[in-house]
Amino acid sequence: MAKIPVTKKTNRESQEQSSLIGFFKKKETHIAVGVFLLVFVTYFCIILISFLFTGDSDQSKVNLLAFSDLDSIAGKTKNIGGAFGAWASNVIINKWFGVSSFFMVFFGIMLGLRFLGATKASMIKYFLLNSFGMVWFSLFFGFFFKSFYEDTFLSLGGAHGYFLGKWLTERIGWPGTLLVIVSTLFIFLIFIKAENMPFLQRIFNRRNIDKDKINQETGEHTLEGEFPDEFEKSWTGQEEKGQAAPVNRRMPSNVDLEEEDYDEEENDEENTDNVITPQPAKDVDFEIKIGQGEDASEEEIEEPEIARAASRIHGKNEDTYDASYMGEYNPRLDLSSYKYPSINLLTKYENADTIINTDEQNSNKRRIQEVLEQFGIRISSITATVGATVTLYEIIPEPGVRISRIKSLENDIALSLSALGIRIIAPIPGKGTIGIEVPNREPQIVSMYSVINSKKFTETKYELPLALGKTITNDVFMVDLCKMPHVLVAGATGQGKSVGLNAMITSMLYKKHPAELKFVLIDPKMVEFNIYSTIEKHFLAKLPDDSKAIVTDFTKVIQTLNSLTREMDDRYNLLMLANCRNLKEYNAKFIGRHLNPEKGHKFLPYIVVVIDEYGDLIMTAGKEIEMPIARIAQKARAVGIHMIIATQRPTTNIITGTIKANFPARVAFRVISVTDSRTILDASGANQLIGRGDLLFSQGSDLVRVQCAFVDTPEVVNITNFIGNQRGYPTAFYLPEPTTDSSSLSGPGADLSERDPMFEEAARLIVIHQQGSTSLIQRKFSIGYNRAGRIIDQLEAAGIIGPSEGSKARQVLVEDEFQLENILARLK
Repeated sequence: MAKIPVTKKTNRESQEQSSLIGFFKKKETHIAVGVFLLVFVTYFCIILISFLFTGDSDQSKVNLLAFSDLDSIAGKTKNIGGAFGAWASNVIINKWFGVSSFFMVFFGIMLGLRFLGATKASMIKYFLLNSFGMVWFSLFFGFFFKSFYEDTFLSLGGAHGYFLGKWLTERIGWPGTLLVIVSTLFIFLIFIKAENMPFLQRIFNRRNIDKDKINQETGEHTLEGEFPDEFEKSWTGQEEKGQAAPVNRRMPSNVDLEEEDYDEEENDEENTDNVITPQPAKDVDFEIKIGQGEDASEEEIEEPEIARAASRIHGKNEDTYDASYMGEYNPRLDLSSYKYPSINLLTKYENADTIINTDEQNSNKRRIQEVLEQFGIRISSITATVGATVTLYEIIPEPGVRISRIKSLENDIALSLSALGIRIIAPIPGKGTIGIEVPNREPQIVSMYSVINSKKFTETKYELPLALGKTITNDVFMVDLCKMPHVLVAGATGQGKSVGLNAMITSMLYKKHPAELKFVLIDPKMVEFNIYSTIEKHFLAKLPDDSKAIVTDFTKVIQTLNSLTREMDDRYNLLMLANCRNLKEYNAKFIGRHLNPEKGHKFLPYIVVVIDEYGDLIMTAGKEIEMPIARIAQKARAVGIHMIIATQRPTTNIITGTIKANFPARVAFRVISVTDSRTILDASGANQLIGRGDLLFSQGSDLVRVQCAFVDTPEVVNITNFIGNQRGYPTAFYLPEPTTDSSSLSGPGADLSERDPMFEEAARLIVIHQQGSTSLIQRKFSIGYNRAGRIIDQLEAAGIIGPSEGSKARQVLVEDEFQLENILARLK
């Protein structure tokens, strides 16, 4: 039983101590001390460096000189720091730790910056690192460079290194000394990692820490223990304004608590406010007595009560957590050797630069002007802006000309230019001109190489950059997926949707680390995203029981989307506990070690869901697909889950109002009709594109015409192989188990608690024939289609047959009757 005597201080002593502590806590005091330290350390750094060049001539003057006799050599030394500089540098380097004394200079600089608030680095950590470096290098130089002590003024290891090396050599010989030097360095390199710092701190009694575990897969940390007083909390950068410093909860087992004149009413008042004030905090003093007997009248308090008492006195806030003394958490540490893809993995096309055909430009200008004049429309000027595939002609009509007249001549201008199709922008937003976009006769390729290698992409600060291609003005067009926050991609078959999706994924692979980004790839066509399977253990996320990370089966699609909604809800709970509004704030807080991993907090990567052929999924599963997508699109932005869905059927029954309302960013490739264009963009224009990557991007009211960057399949394979050949995580990123059970996915008749009387006979029939067919059950048992369909659903829910594959028979998952009998026995 542990007890602590509690005595009460006088008000005068409390006030004096409070004022003293208040003085040292002032910001002005910290700044003054920081400036003094930096000036002091800078001077010593200068004289130490000067000693390396002038010590030879000054050593004879200062070697045996006492500090009180410095006046005798004033003006006779060459050190830039004068007589004191020559004397002090000789003492520090030759008589102390040699050239490793510069570690003291470095620590002094960091300490000064800490007082100025320029850094939040842990001074305990830097003190331990610099102390070891100074002692170890002194021994290293003293042992290996003994000959330097006789022939030069400079003792590389100093007197400390010389005598320590000599002492070790005389007792354990040179092999033992060598082993000591090497082994201490090796042990130190093991423990300099952040996760092992608590071990060193426990050795020096800085902090009682039980354990510090780091889960390499999830980035979760386990940390226990706290700094024993306010000074250490402030020293390590953990104290925040208006918050109390936590006290050490662990007391020695033989500690006694004696309470004398303790005022319960004052204590209750202190317990109502977490903000610590100097006066009440010093009214009570804990005296620790070890190994002393206590009177029977002294009150015995359990250890939890000691913790609660200390918490009341210091204003302990249980919700605060700060382990910033360990330094920032690095989410990339698990794959610290990861290398980003090289630009050389992409193909550089020779004709990628835009070629300006002056003859074609002048001819088109003349024809446009002639057509307009034929209909009585005069223009004052016409200019051309040449893009990779399209040239923009900007005309300024004379006063009095109605814009609608020019727009009505779209087909006439196209006929005159013999163009595939033109698009008139009347007027161009932000300009007093009318634009006529005319396809080039010889379009140029916009390579992914030119986009990724551009200055705009390499210097971007976007969280999730999507490099789509180049505009008509040949500027790289990029958007941030985090700000969009979801993208709807649509276009007819063969117009560049798949290439556009690959360009989006590739641009993110070039910018993000595997710890910061995960993809959920849904591919009903089963061939488009298969090339990304090699980066499963780096960038892909999947359900725990899935064998493949690329989702192709529609039942797995439903489970994956439901799993994402659960992941979204879990992340919102973490954000709520952390008092954060979005993922960026949450991760910044976690990296700064202000969130307790023991309470479930972890580093959260961005999750990008890419769905190809969304229309096929809607036709197959309908509302079961649309509802979780709508939920994710409505809420998931703040928790870092973003969606990119593509479809070649831009019809109203596929792109419903619910989807359009939650996908403000639209990418439209060429479509067949004006109706499809209006379905995607709420405006015409997509039907006038020329195809082959020509797209319109809409985020709001403005439309931007972009030529999509071309990334070929071999280029994507090169990138994925480059990433896949590197060390990855043990598994893919696991999504949580979906909340929906398998019976609900198989239809309303798949309730295994109410199996059909013919269920077992039908199961045996299916296994014998190895054919999962509804018509087979109908013929053999002479039952109707509805009942046979319910039996099929129940067989699927029991895991006897696989999901529906359209017109093909279902796959039978059970190979023999023995295995079937085991399944039936479990169901019973």
